[in-house]
Amino acid sequence: MKRSEINRAHRDALAFFEANHWALPPRARWDITDFGLGDFDRNGLALVNLAEEQEYSEKLMYARRGQATPTHAHARKKEDIICRAGELTLRLWPSRPTPGALKATFTARVDGRPLDVHSGADLTLAPGSRVTLAPGVWHTFWPSSAECIIGEVSTANDDLNDNFFLDPGVGRFPEIEEDEPPAVRLIRD
Repeated sequence: MKRSEINRAHRDALAFFEANHWALPPRARWDITDFGLGDFDRNGLALVNLAEEQEYSEKLMYARRGQATPTHAHARKKEDIICRAGELTLRLWPSRPTPGALKATFTARVDGRPLDVHSGADLTLAPGSRVTLAPGVWHTFWPSSAECIIGEVSTANDDLNDNFFLDPGVGRFPEIEEDEPPAVRLIRD
């Protein structure tokens, strides 16, 4: 991933956060990634860690239409994914998705209430809505609006040991090509 892409994503995220009245902490911890897939416009996400405590964490994320977070699950982390601005679409599976598998129905919690969800079907969240994902639920998400602010509140976060991606080519922290000076310090810097 090029540093110029990271700088552009940082500028875009800051502008959209500001336009939607989201104030960030004074020393925000940024993570901007293409998941090692080399195509930020297709598989890109800008994240800001708002809280990183032993018991819980909170993130604010930004993505544009066309950017999807690759399908993944967590063995230990329980999380709420919240649409904070724009519109967010998710796909959920109760277990690892496999081609040709029967479309199972399972129960997820949306806005605190149980909802029957068809495995692999689109679930769209309006601003303020949230879905609660138990450990082991596979998921992917993307903006269905031009831009989207996505919130995450979860049990303790462990990006190195508790992210299991469907695509074995995904790398949580990609290599960076330094084609211009950094505008923001990232978690991995």
